Amino acid sequence: MKIINKLSSFKLFFFLFAVVSFYNCKSTYKTQAFLQENIPPKPDYTKESSWAVLPEKYTEEFKQYASTNIDKLQTDVFYVYPTLISDKKDVRWNVPITDSEQNDKVLNKAVLMQASAFATAGKVYVPYYRQAHIRSYRMFNQGGKEAQELAYSDVKNAFEIYLKKYNNGRPIIIVGHSQGTTHTSRLLKEFFDGKPLQSKLIAAYIPGIRMKADTYTSIQPMTTPNETGGFVSWNTYKKGHYPKKDKDWYKGSVTTNPITWDNSKETTLEEHKGFLYTNGKIYDEALSIKITDGLVWSSNPKFPMCFFMSFLKNYHAGDINLFWQDIRDNAVLRVNTWLKEHE
Repeated sequence: MKIINKLSSFKLFFFLFAVVSFYNCKSTYKTQAFLQENIPPKPDYTKESSWAVLPEKYTEEFKQYASTNIDKLQTDVFYVYPTLISDKKDVRWNVPITDSEQNDKVLNKAVLMQASAFATAGKVYVPYYRQAHIRSYRMFNQGGKEAQELAYSDVKNAFEIYLKKYNNGRPIIIVGHSQGTTHTSRLLKEFFDGKPLQSKLIAAYIPGIRMKADTYTSIQPMTTPNETGGFVSWNTYKKGHYPKKDKDWYKGSVTTNPITWDNSKETTLEEHKGFLYTNGKIYDEALSIKITDGLVWSSNPKFPMCFFMSFLKNYHAGDINLFWQDIRDNAVLRVNTWLKEHE
């Protein structure tokens, strides 16, 4: 794999330090009422400009993680990125998809650090959407609900256009993280659970939000590495620590082992396949984990500047890139299993 030298190593802090997760945030945000006149323009997903990633418009950086034979891939990946707007002074409830600062974060942070893990499993589709501000979780009854509904309406519309214009009956991997999981979990309920499209679901990777085992009627948590048709989910925290509040964020949640993909409760350093750092390098044997109630406890990862991780307890922002190679290999395994079963 080529190394993406143009990425500053300090960009890692976006995923492991700078993102303030909603369950650790204090309600000190500037805000405003949710008003119709402040709603950003609705995206048109028939236009390529409304998509961050389409198979025919991979960025050069993303191509370095993707299959060299993209036209031969038989699977699609539909990815929804996490919350990227968290500035406490930003009073917007939702971000327009023309916001260049946010779009840069989508392409150079979320897509490269998360969606890239699936770029050898299938053709990747990533819609821009009017994501909700992170305060929408804390201030759910003061405008947050409307903001999240607006964001989901975009994700839903994008998925419907994807099905009509791009999918052509191909099997699908659904991927989300954090707010992305908030929305993709609804997609699974509305489009897949007990419906004909479920037969095309290879797997859903939806970490970063509590997912209960009984969320769906027909879609079940997967507990073996090559299982298909279900979902996996987890929330990562520093080993030996719990969030001080918001137990409903993790308690009783499905907690997949993102290294062994089975019911193993602990792993060793040697089992860890790789953490993607923002210098483009993958560091294997970088961490060990232990599964507890609703959390994946991780050891302090070993990588450049790992000293700073000793000050961090919340690894939410690294739910995917901490296990990047493990996810990458597992996604390919599930694809191959599904394709073999449907020959």
